[in-house]
Order: sequence, then structure tokens, then C-alpha cells
Amino acid sequence: MSQPTIDYYFAPQSPWTYLGHLRFWDIARKAGAKINVRPVDLGGKVFPVSGGLPLAKRAPQRQAYRLLELQRFAEWLHVPINLQPKFFPVAGDDAAKLIIAVDLRLGSDAAMAFTDTVLRGVWQQERNIADEAVLAQMLAERELPAALLEDAHSQAVHERYELDSQQAVDAGVFGAPSYVLDGEIFWGQDRLDFLERALAARR
Repeated sequence: MSQPTIDYYFAPQSPWTYLGHLRFWDIARKAGAKINVRPVDLGGKVFPVSGGLPLAKRAPQRQAYRLLELQRFAEWLHVPINLQPKFFPVAGDDAAKLIIAVDLRLGSDAAMAFTDTVLRGVWQQERNIADEAVLAQMLAERELPAALLEDAHSQAVHERYELDSQQAVDAGVFGAPSYVLDGEIFWGQDRLDFLERALAARR
């Protein structure tokens, strides 16, 4: 059986991505799966096609239930979370492009580790991931080259971000996180059990 490959579509400011990130990484590693790290422009590219709405435009009932569900899952998973962090909503484009830059230069494991730093920055530490100085500090904390910030502004990274966002749309992705295995979408960190079963069935 060939090595399974999972396309990991996410937004670096997504709380649901945060809640599932390390668990997903662990599931993939145990299954010997390759991860294609694909941060995408959820609000600018995916939602306009899929009918999704930015948080502020959702009905009050949906916004209230979102907070309830985040609390429930955080407690169930034993993952600390600040439900209403200081810097949220926040633009995720710069962080997404920096994650891509890490991936292109250092590979998917480094990109997954740096993504964890970014997600924790938003949902645990109340850091502004739209601030380049904050992103530079995060690189330093991971002992990653500062030059990656310059890479993040390159045409190659911009094109990859656009391509990954379009591939998400083409794959039928409509929310984050989404894990795509053999063309099958598993949407949301609460679907990781199904992804794990699908990977086990391939062995």
C-alpha cells in the first residue's frame, strides 16, 4: 500500500484548527501519512464560493453557540483556550504565507511545528499574528531563520497561497480545518475520529 497523503486545509487564525492541530499531526504520524500543509484564504477565496460568512456577519445565535461549542471541546480535549482573545478576528494572510515559506524551505514537519506556534499565539497567548514583529519573534522562538520573513513576501509564496486556496475550492472545501484523503473531505477537528478510521482501513 502506498503512503497515504492528506491535504491539510486550514486558516492560521481558526480556533477549530487550533483545537485539532496537534491531534491531527499525531494521527497522521502514527499512520505514516504525508501531510501537505495548505493554509488558505478562507474569507477571501473559499467563503465567497462556498457560502460561508465571516464571524461578525453570522446570526447572534450562531455566534453564541460557537462560543459554547469551543468551550465544550476545549474542556473535552484538555486544550487551554482564550475564547475571546484580544487579537481576534485577525487577518491570517501574513501568517499563512510565512507557514508556506517554512514549508517550502524546511518541509512539512517544520511547517506543522510553526503552525502550532501561530495557533497558540492567537488562542493561548493573545498575540497579534498580523504584526510582522510578532511573527519574527515566533520564528526566533522556534529557532528558524529570520530570512523566512523575506521569503514570505516572495512571488513564489504568493502564488502557492493562491494555488492552495484555489485547490481548496476545487476539492470542495468550505471550512477550516479540512483534511482531504483520497478525495474525501473530513471537515472539522470533530471529524478526526473518522479520518483516523479511514487511515486505518488503508493498512
